[in-house]
Amino acid sequence: MSGIRLIVGLGNPGEKYSMTRHNAGFWLVDLLAQQSSSRLAAEAKLFGIAGKWAPHTDKWLLKPGTFMNASGKSVAAIANYYKISPAEILVVHDELDLPPGQAKLKFGGGHGGHNGLRDIHAALNTADYWRLRIGIGHPGNKAEVVNFVLKAAGKDEQQAIDDSIIKSTSVTDLLAQGQFEKAMLQLHSK
Repeated sequence: MSGIRLIVGLGNPGEKYSMTRHNAGFWLVDLLAQQSSSRLAAEAKLFGIAGKWAPHTDKWLLKPGTFMNASGKSVAAIANYYKISPAEILVVHDELDLPPGQAKLKFGGGHGGHNGLRDIHAALNTADYWRLRIGIGHPGNKAEVVNFVLKAAGKDEQQAIDDSIIKSTSVTDLLAQGQFEKAMLQLHSK
């Protein structure tokens, strides 16, 4: 099995949203770009901010420039342009069903009501891609979800999210090499 060739971080563009829980995917891609000295730049044809994931020459990092619920447009554009199959894509997103500080890898499955994943499913015409779910916790009331994801986390909560993102970047090279089981074991163990 080939490894991950594209890591997509989901979030909403703009300063207004930069520190909201919904932008956990952006935070991971930014950290990965920083750790690998990758240069991300606006790419009009890809509808987002993208760059080669150094030192891997055929691998990419992407932050869609569209709002969350239109993320598929950007993901499909880069996948089609660089001939990246859905199974070679890792989508990093905030996850209500995991507590802050936890991150889980999974392949395929439903969108769980996540509008970014819903749009990517539609744009790729499949659910068969990898996801890295960054736990942000749940407000406890379904009616509060939209408000919750579009707000900044408290200090302790943010620290736990940041720690899980740092731990997650430590398995990205394994994912690039196609060592999915090893990456999952490392990420999912306490």
